[in-house]
Amino acid sequence: MLVDNRIKFRHLVGFLEVARLRSFAKAADAIAVSQPAISKTLKELEEILGSRLFERGKSGVVLTSAGVAFLRYAGPCVQALRDGVNTLRGDDRAGGLVRVGVLSTVESQVVPEVVLRLHRQHPALVVSVATGPSAHLLAQLRVGELDLVVGRMTDSPEIRGMTFEHLYSESMALVVRPGHPLLGIAPDERGALADYPLVLPLAGTTIRQHADSFFVQAGIPQPLQRLETLSPALSRRYVLCSDALWLAPLDAVRLDIRAGELVELELGIREPGGSIGFCFNSALPLPLAAQWFCEELRQVAGELGASSIT
Repeated sequence: MLVDNRIKFRHLVGFLEVARLRSFAKAADAIAVSQPAISKTLKELEEILGSRLFERGKSGVVLTSAGVAFLRYAGPCVQALRDGVNTLRGDDRAGGLVRVGVLSTVESQVVPEVVLRLHRQHPALVVSVATGPSAHLLAQLRVGELDLVVGRMTDSPEIRGMTFEHLYSESMALVVRPGHPLLGIAPDERGALADYPLVLPLAGTTIRQHADSFFVQAGIPQPLQRLETLSPALSRRYVLCSDALWLAPLDAVRLDIRAGELVELELGIREPGGSIGFCFNSALPLPLAAQWFCEELRQVAGELGASSIT
């Protein structure tokens, strides 16, 4: 079946920008045309397709069911054409931009290694990294402000409608500074943990659910004095300067444990911690630079993230 030759590149670009920004005015600014011009462009496209693509709602312009269906094909089509042009210009291995949401579970080891390898291969590549809770990052991913999100997020309601690729499973580790008073305690002395400050992930995050499960399995209450944060840097500094306990994703502390800067407190419990992977919005085009990132991420995860690595 032949493609209707009335559909032009400007129709597809205009459609994608309105879908991404959920506003005719913002989309018009993004592609440097007037709002009446982009409105006319989208009206032409709807007439060609014989379907209404957008509805105006209280929160902005939203896709109709026909719009959602068309988005799955229009996005990859435009991105493939752009990638082809870059390839012929000799730019396919040189530069680009990838916008990545990174959760604390992979912030310390996996993602830095991915960026290091990509920068060796692509001299002009820009990697823009956003951090924060999974709900916030997935919301940005849904509207096209990020290309992908990496970390532990399968329990987040915001992941619905997204595509998730599992990379490996990662456990939790309870760590303390060297010389901590609790090192070497017997299993029947676990109750003493409640007397020390505790560093935990923020309440309401996916990783916090696994942290809470750890204490349930240990049969001990969480200490009343807690620092709740998703920042590995803040957590590490606080633990090194105090007698606090840090229940952390193993990836965040693996190198510190190997270097002897932190010590794992052995309680005979290993919380599985859940699936680590990356998520993308299959309804939006994945830029070539983001595809490079995914390829390298799979490689690094296979080398560094497997649960058998200690």
